[in-house]
This record gives sequence, structure tokens and C-alpha cells, in this order.
Amino acid sequence: MIRSRFLATWVLCALLGVLSLNVAAQQDGTPLQRLSVVSSRLEGWRKSLSSAANALATQNKGKKGDKPALLSADDPRVRLKGLEQEIGRVLSELSDARGKLERSERLPDGTVDKLETATNELSPRVEALLKETAADRANAANKGNKKKKGGLFGFLKGDGDKYEDLTGTVAPGRDRELFEEAAKQIRKGNQETGRLLFNTIITTYPDSAFLPMAKLAIADSFYLEGTTSALIQAAAAYQDWLTFFPTHPLSDRVMLKIGECDMRQMGLPDRQNTNARRAEQRLKAGLQQYPNSTLREAFQDRLREVQENLAMHDFGVGNFYYGRFRNQNGGLKGAQSRYREIVQKYPDFSRMDEVLFKLADTYVQEEEPDEAAKHLQRIVRDYPNCNFAERAKEQLGVIGGAVPEVNPARANVPCAEEPSLMQTVKAEISGITPITVDKSGVLVDKDHSKESRDLLDEVITRQGELPALSTPSVITTPRRQAAPPAPKNTPATLPTPQ
Repeated sequence: MIRSRFLATWVLCALLGVLSLNVAAQQDGTPLQRLSVVSSRLEGWRKSLSSAANALATQNKGKKGDKPALLSADDPRVRLKGLEQEIGRVLSELSDARGKLERSERLPDGTVDKLETATNELSPRVEALLKETAADRANAANKGNKKKKGGLFGFLKGDGDKYEDLTGTVAPGRDRELFEEAAKQIRKGNQETGRLLFNTIITTYPDSAFLPMAKLAIADSFYLEGTTSALIQAAAAYQDWLTFFPTHPLSDRVMLKIGECDMRQMGLPDRQNTNARRAEQRLKAGLQQYPNSTLREAFQDRLREVQENLAMHDFGVGNFYYGRFRNQNGGLKGAQSRYREIVQKYPDFSRMDEVLFKLADTYVQEEEPDEAAKHLQRIVRDYPNCNFAERAKEQLGVIGGAVPEVNPARANVPCAEEPSLMQTVKAEISGITPITVDKSGVLVDKDHSKESRDLLDEVITRQGELPALSTPSVITTPRRQAAPPAPKNTPATLPTPQ
């Protein structure tokens, strides 16, 4: 009987923990993505309230033929159903808003914010009501109703009895059993089941050595799912983990994974670049916060890829204005400002020689030959093997500028290659930027096999501990860092915006 009470309370807490993981997740993404996250939370709460109300149904049954008793407003079942109906109304509004977005109709200003606020206000009420009615549900279970096979976990995979044994009592070593079973489910792709089991550790064994890794594994489970909604929740879960464990040996890996969550949502350069800008901010913060991390090179590689995307976006806009100028429709200043921004912000852009040449041309048109010469000379000096090197020399002759010697360090650096037609078409169809992020989590290897071991295996073997890892040097107060050394010019992998 007590086991049933424990089971009901822990499972419902786990459900709440998973479905209301982090409010910050709502603030990321497009309006449609934000509504998807809100919908996931509301649907989870509605199912929890409905299950709780059904568990109390037998308490109000009379003998066969009796009229059903009228329930007072204070009856637990009435309260549960009432809150369930409130959630239903919010879901109805959300469905209307999502329908408009999918039909490309404009939403009234503040609609998404209003729905998120309503959801956030419901969260503590749902949690409080489930806790208040836990004793009533336990009493209903104690009245001798025969338990259906599978129990509260039965809806997952038909393993209700096994999960009841794991969650029904608190016992030494039970946290390890829960962790092992949760890990097994995550590896099978049963992410929701795994998250519920990991959350049972968090809500039931607050002093467990497995607790930090259980929270991190939950974030990994969202990352492994890889959908837009899951990646938004993964980034929020990783950030939540960093809040609790800022100096943990894995903190730099978690910070890198947050950046990768945004990278996996990046669109092509000629589309919205919100995720690319957020990824850039997070990767820069990682480099600043963990200056001595062994992952510094990985941070820099990811940052170069993100900045290539951002630079290509500005390049496309600059070319648009440059084309207008060439057609005598204005746009000279617009092109100049975009090209200048690329030169200042993205020194490793793969098509820098073309940017410099067009920027120089804008100064020639404004009759500023000295300023134009600076950019043309840089092409000759630092990009001698690129397409615009010879044209830069010719232009220097026209405006009377000196032709500099080639920089010896750049003499053999190859220029970026244009993407093939097939690469361009493939990118346009998929709408996804080619990137090289690791799709495995921090603990969980996406391609795990019996022959290989990942950190999740190590955590189980070492009773919640990790193998010897150096703790990253954390800078808690932001300060200016010296710029990392300039990498070699890398080949372009992105199509040029038309």
C-alpha cells in the first residue's frame, strides 16, 4: 500500500520534472518552435491530471444501481478535472495560434508571450495540486482495487512490474539500478522512459552520487533526439546543469554542447540567422570562460564554422546592395557597410579576397583611392593564390597604388574552392547548413557498441564517479581575452546567396 503511494508520488514528480524542465527553453527559437515546447508541457500536465483524477474515480463508486453522488467543489477529483479543463483552454488557444502560423497568417503582438506566461503560471498550481491529492490517491488504491498489469509505468513499455520494484521503495543501491535501467532505455531510443527513470533518482535520492550525471543524461537524451523542439530543451537542460555544477570537470564539454545545440538549428546563410548568432555568443563565452580547456581547439573550430555562416549572410546582403549600385539604383553605402563589417568581424571568411576587392571598389567610386589601395594591397599580400589577386594588381595600377610583396607565411595557402552545383542544390533542398558537430551527448555516445565505452559506462562502473578529468579553469568574471591565432583559410562549404 505504501509502495503504491511512493510509486504514484515519484512518477508524477518525474513527469513534472521532465515536462517542465526549464522555462528558459521557451525563450529560444521561432514562434512556432516556442509554441511546440509550450504544447509539450501542457499536454504532459493534462495527462498527469487526468491519470490522477481517474485514480480517484473508484473512491466515489457506490453499489450497483446507486445514483452517483454529487461531488463538492473541494473534492480532489473536481479540483483535478477543473485544472485539467483550464489547461485544455490554453491548449485550444495555442492550437489556434499554431494554425495561424502554419498558414503564414500574422499573430497579434504578444500572443506567444501571453501563452508562455499562462503556462508558467499553471506550473506551480499543477505541482501543488498533485502533491495535495497524493494521499487521496493512495487511499483509493488501498481500497482493494485490483491493480492493472503494468502499473503507472505500464504505458511505457509493458515493464510496469519491474519499474514498480525500482521506484516503489527507497533502498541502498537502488539509485544505481535506476541509473543502469535508464541508461539502457536511452540507448534503445526510449528517451521518455529513460528521462522518467533518471528523474526518479533526482526526486528520490537527493544525496545520490549519480544525481549530477542523471541530470546531465536527461539533457543528453534531448540532444540525441535531435528535433528542433528537443534541441531547444537540450540547450535549456545543459544550461540548467551548468547553473548547479559550474566548476564540474565536464562543464567545458557542456558549454560546447550548448553551442552545438544552436549550430544544429542553423539555417542557410540567406535565411534567418538567429541560431547562428546565439551559437557565436555561446562559443565565444566558452572560449572566454575556459581559456585553458583541452577543448579550446574544438571551440575555435565550431566558432569558425558559425562565423562562416554569419559572414556569408552579410556577404549575400552586401552583394544585393552592390548589384543595385552597379545597376545605378543606389546601394553603395549599404554594400560598403556590409563588406566592412565582414572585414572587421570575420577575418577568416573563406571569400575574403572578393569582399576586399568589392569593398575597395566602393571607395574607388567615392574617389577615395588611398582607402581603396589598402584593401587591394591586402589581397595581393595575404591572398596571392585567390581569384581576385591579379585583378587587385591591375586596379592598383589604375589608381596609382604600390603593389606589395607577398607575405611569405601566406604564399602557399590555397584559396577557398567554390561549392559544386550538387552541393549547392543539396543544401538548398535540405535547408541545412553543413556543419561538423558531434551528434553524441556529453555522456552518451550516439554510436555506442559493446566494444566501445563512453562516459555513461564509466559512471556506472565507478558508482557515479568519472575517470580522472582535469577541472576546467573557470573565469567567473568576464574579461577581455587575446584573440586566438588566425587559422588557415578553409574551403567554402556554403552556397553563395543570389
